[in-house]
Amino acid sequence: MDDTTPREYGMLIGGEWVAAAAGETIDVITPIDRTKVVARVPRGRAEDADRAVRAARTAYPGWAELPFVERQRALLRIADDLEELVENLARLTALDTGNAIRTQARPEAALLVTAFRYFAGLAGEVKGVTLPTGPGTLSYSRRLPLGVVAAILPWNSPLMIAAFKLPAALVTGNTVVLKAAEDAPTTILELAAVCQRHLPPGVVNVVTGYGPEVGEALVAHEGVDKVSFTGSTVTGSGVAARAGQRLAHVSLELGGKSPCIVFPDSDTDEVVEQVLLATRFARQGQSCTSGSRLFLHEDVHDSFLEKLVDRVSRLTVGDPREESTDIGCIINQRQWDRVQGYVEDGLSTEGVEVAFDGRPDLTVGEPGFYHAPMILSQVSNDWRIAREEIFGPVLSVLRWRDEDEVVQMANDSHYGLAAFVFARDVSAALRTAHRIESGWVQVNQGGGQQVGQSYGGMKSSGHGREFSLEGLLEGFTQIQQVNVRL
Repeated sequence: MDDTTPREYGMLIGGEWVAAAAGETIDVITPIDRTKVVARVPRGRAEDADRAVRAARTAYPGWAELPFVERQRALLRIADDLEELVENLARLTALDTGNAIRTQARPEAALLVTAFRYFAGLAGEVKGVTLPTGPGTLSYSRRLPLGVVAAILPWNSPLMIAAFKLPAALVTGNTVVLKAAEDAPTTILELAAVCQRHLPPGVVNVVTGYGPEVGEALVAHEGVDKVSFTGSTVTGSGVAARAGQRLAHVSLELGGKSPCIVFPDSDTDEVVEQVLLATRFARQGQSCTSGSRLFLHEDVHDSFLEKLVDRVSRLTVGDPREESTDIGCIINQRQWDRVQGYVEDGLSTEGVEVAFDGRPDLTVGEPGFYHAPMILSQVSNDWRIAREEIFGPVLSVLRWRDEDEVVQMANDSHYGLAAFVFARDVSAALRTAHRIESGWVQVNQGGGQQVGQSYGGMKSSGHGREFSLEGLLEGFTQIQQVNVRL
């Protein structure tokens, strides 16, 4: 794709690419260069949300009634087409989101292909059960789709989050309205273009625009049976309240302030590499699963921190389109200012120590939204930087002495999305992992989500699960019980 010429997009509604009803548009800038408009998309509003929902509702009966093998074949054809476009989608993701192509954008595009194939393979598992109720009766259940699903996507990893929602919703017989994030909509529109080639009109629809204008209209729409939302806890709370007024199905994947616990037997270079993955520095810290609270045992605190600082100091912050780049751009000025505000707050707190500050050595800057990683140590668990989600490349390091103490500190948060435990002592590792109040705990590894593993949070990090057979059944189907007298 030509990075210099803005591409004009429409919204996909009922199989047609259309403008907003009001004729308004939004300029999409790249975080690489705040002066560069890379695309224009329609500024959808309530009327456009209604058009999309009505299209999805019209398409629903025919799609839901198809034999599962036909839906399966459609998803496999989509996956084949997407596989040929992985590199194009990766380059567009880097331009759209600022995620570095090697460390983030290319893996996200590849994960989308894997997800479509995985969920296609589960098509035949959407089935009911029979109950032996005796002669003369037949008792059985059916797994049915929910209907129209509104999937509201964030800007930090649009293709990855679409992978969590779209193929599972489709293979179970639902029709979908995707709401793309206004800051990073283009990869979702390109994904929709591929889906359109293999699906009946209206099965997948995409609206673009601002959350309060078109997103809220979807949440409130009587024709939407399920809202699947990924985003901030504050916004997610409003989504749940609004959808709950009409008793719509809701799943929420929200924020996090994830603990990353290192035991004294794990002061190794290998663990440092895994902790580096857990920090999500390679996604600019713009990840709700970021292990942004690093708990180091006092016996290895200094030596482990020294190793980590050395490793972080060798990360390259740069143009996300370059293969040599480890860390790309913050999404926009508002988010950059927010991250910098947390940095200033942390630096002004009495007792804090700066273990690493990459800003003086930053070789890239305006007009891009670049922010170097920062590691603050001697942090107390009740400080703002240890309690609130920064969503930037800022790591808080805390010291601990005994297992009960670190578990208590790890759980002393209203978030509960992810956690990381590093210990060679398997008993200590699993004992600690089982005590952590998080929906997803990794032991001795810090990587990202794997298809087939249930993903979702506890407490204020949301409810519901995605990206797995369990998430597919619980999140996108409902049970109908049928009793028959023979």
